[in-house]
Amino acid sequence: MEPVVLRTERLVLRAIGAEDVDAITTACQDPEIPRWTTVPSPYSREDAEGFVELTAKWWDEGSETVWGVLRDDVLVGVVGLHRITPHPHGGVAEIGYWATAGTRGRGFTVEAARAAIDWAFAELELARITWRAVVGNIPSARTARALGFRYEGLARQGLTHAHGRYDGWMGGLLASDERAPVAWPIDLG
Repeated sequence: MEPVVLRTERLVLRAIGAEDVDAITTACQDPEIPRWTTVPSPYSREDAEGFVELTAKWWDEGSETVWGVLRDDVLVGVVGLHRITPHPHGGVAEIGYWATAGTRGRGFTVEAARAAIDWAFAELELARITWRAVVGNIPSARTARALGFRYEGLARQGLTHAHGRYDGWMGGLLASDERAPVAWPIDLG
């Protein structure tokens, strides 16, 4: 599939490229990104170059769509739809995201993820998008809840990372769901 550019009120989402390698390398030095994601640590420029190449391959295959999130031409995060699986009765995918340290708390991730979700339901005709996060990743959970994801449970040692297995929170959003935040049975502070 050809990479798609999405625009919101404040952001541009576009496929990441060679021009983003330095910004991704810098962003992934923040210990919070590898703490909560599968990003390697330590993170090198070669890791960023490999990531850019891999995301281009995923776009070509249609298996994953990864966007760099830009505000005024500055990378403020990454949003992706992973493991896209088409189906005649509506496909499925999993959403993932991270934000650069200096831009957290400004609503960019929610805004970007909402654009990706709207596009996925409309253009890919997905029926469901899944969200997962390591237990304790409150910012990710708050973002998912703000997007309308429903909390669906705890997967004991359900997530793997370079450092081992972790318990994971799980949520889901259906194409037919209202996108307003709903109550979750876990304390998000």
